[in-house]
Amino acid sequence: MQIEARAERWPIRGAFTIARGSKTEAEVVVVEVEEGGVRGRGECLPYPRYGESVEGVVAQVAAVPADGLTRARLQGLLPAGAARNAIDCALWDLEAKRSGRRVWQLAGLPEPGPVITAFTLGLDTPERMGAAARENALRPLLKLKLSGAGDLERVRAVRANAPNAALIIDANEAWSVEDYRLIAPKLARLGVTMIEQPFPAGQDGALAELPRPVPVCADESCHTGDDLARLAGAYDAVNIKLDKAGGLTEALSLKRAAQAMGFRIMIGCMVATSLSMAPAQLIAQGADWADLDGPLLLAEDRSPGLLYRGSTVYPPEPALWG
Repeated sequence: MQIEARAERWPIRGAFTIARGSKTEAEVVVVEVEEGGVRGRGECLPYPRYGESVEGVVAQVAAVPADGLTRARLQGLLPAGAARNAIDCALWDLEAKRSGRRVWQLAGLPEPGPVITAFTLGLDTPERMGAAARENALRPLLKLKLSGAGDLERVRAVRANAPNAALIIDANEAWSVEDYRLIAPKLARLGVTMIEQPFPAGQDGALAELPRPVPVCADESCHTGDDLARLAGAYDAVNIKLDKAGGLTEALSLKRAAQAMGFRIMIGCMVATSLSMAPAQLIAQGADWADLDGPLLLAEDRSPGLLYRGSTVYPPEPALWG
């Protein structure tokens, strides 16, 4: 078996802004695993918030011993994160191609169908976010990036310009308890169905004592199943991302464990290509919210990519992954 990793840059349409800053391109790492002339692929997006870099992830992949590598063995070789995700997904793809079966069959899952994805409006002034909402007013679900000051005005501007869309909001750890007390009670009346990660990870214990008029979802606070016990009572939902969980293998386990504990499920993504979204589309089946719009935010996607019709994303074809 041979493992190779390479960095790729994919321009974003305009700029993508959240509370931590802006970027104009997605820097992904593609991993290819080859055995017996068959090649499997996986993609990840290293995230500085978690101490990751493109160079660091490429080095992590290069250090993994290829001989005898399996998905089960991989779980102990690398920590949860982007590098393990790309290798894990490449191993799933390799097994599917070698066996002639689809990944959903290998995983014992029902055949996947299309899902509705959120479409993300990056952080901006209320006026510009309202204009972006107007351009996307026919989408059934919009996700708003927020940051604290002025957020209620942003939500009101979006609601005024997209009166029929359901809304979810993501503060990316930027709110204070005071922000939450001020804003959260007013969101349900504006059609907000979920608040994502209002407080910094590790400083979110206050949620257990605060009213939650809108369900609150853990993102930065939830990586793997080991986090769930700590989140119980403070969060209503968890956001599963393959780059956080370290691959489809752990993401499937995390989803089962979270559902067993009564958490609602969101499937999220980084801004990346369809190769990153393809495995996540499988675990988005039956989720309460799906946020798999990464390719829609790019200037162009890889080909072949996932099929998007409006906000509906269809399962991957074998030529892409799985």
